[in-house]
Amino acid sequence: MTTYIVVGGFFGDEGKGKILAHLALSDSPEIIARGGVGPNAGHTVEYRGKRYGLRTVPSGFIYEGARLLIGAGVLVDPVVFRHEVEELNLKDRIGLDKRCGIIEPKHIEMDRKNKHLSDEIGTTGTGTGPANADRVMRVGKLARDIPELEEYLTDVPLEINSALERGENVLIEGTQGFGISLYYGTYPYVTSKDTTASQVASDVGIGPTKVDEVVVVFKSYPTRVGEGPFSTEISQEEAEKLGIQEFGTVTGRPRRVGLWDGEMARYSAMVNGATQVALTGVDRIDPECRDVRDYGKLTPKAKKFIEKVEEDAKAPVTIISTGPSLESTIDLRDEKL
Repeated sequence: MTTYIVVGGFFGDEGKGKILAHLALSDSPEIIARGGVGPNAGHTVEYRGKRYGLRTVPSGFIYEGARLLIGAGVLVDPVVFRHEVEELNLKDRIGLDKRCGIIEPKHIEMDRKNKHLSDEIGTTGTGTGPANADRVMRVGKLARDIPELEEYLTDVPLEINSALERGENVLIEGTQGFGISLYYGTYPYVTSKDTTASQVASDVGIGPTKVDEVVVVFKSYPTRVGEGPFSTEISQEEAEKLGIQEFGTVTGRPRRVGLWDGEMARYSAMVNGATQVALTGVDRIDPECRDVRDYGKLTPKAKKFIEKVEEDAKAPVTIISTGPSLESTIDLRDEKL
């Protein structure tokens, strides 16, 4: 039995979707559960020539043997949820905790009309902040209050803990990144709740003693969507020259791009309790590493960078991404753990 929690180490957009999909296919977990904030976070998975942009469904859905769950700590927009479930034909595989908070149309409207949130903070406008505010004020609706969600309702902590008692594998995914945690991020330019591994465990209802591995995902060139401090940021022109310009999965906005931040990586790994690091975008450190699947074939430049990441994070780099496709992955867990 192994319980993995996967979280973002910078500001989100680190490539968690791909790492989660890789772990799902390689480890064959019985349950894949999602913690995190809500549909304001997008995960992208490229598999068998198709590209999936997900906002609610767990990224590991491509492993068909897993039961998919959404924890009570996750906000759900019923429209987004039902669209993804139907589009991906997951109706018989997915469960939604009956205590999930609900994003209503009024929350989205409030989010988009609030100048502080939309203009100064740069939120995604998906209603998560106002919905979380209603949850705190104890006036928000829960999934159990929505008839069209009734067929999906379950007790997520009970399902997960029962699976662990049976010795089954569980994969738990967080959303966004450490830098926009409500508690530990660049407040007030943050999301509406904590985003660390401890919070993600709480979101799905497992205690800290049930967690075996915490994988913190770092991107070689950190990116950020929205306003807020970004100490290693470079200009869009420089990012374009380096071939690392990106756009947000949910918003479509250009992502702000920066250089590797060892200090932030160290602090993020510490607070998250990282036992492993997954490193994405190594092909952007050296284009010669594009789609390499063997560590021995990485260039000296790339290997030196990986060594620096390990030194900064004080945790082994066990998974290395060399391109967007799932096949472009080097998995060193058997060697390093």
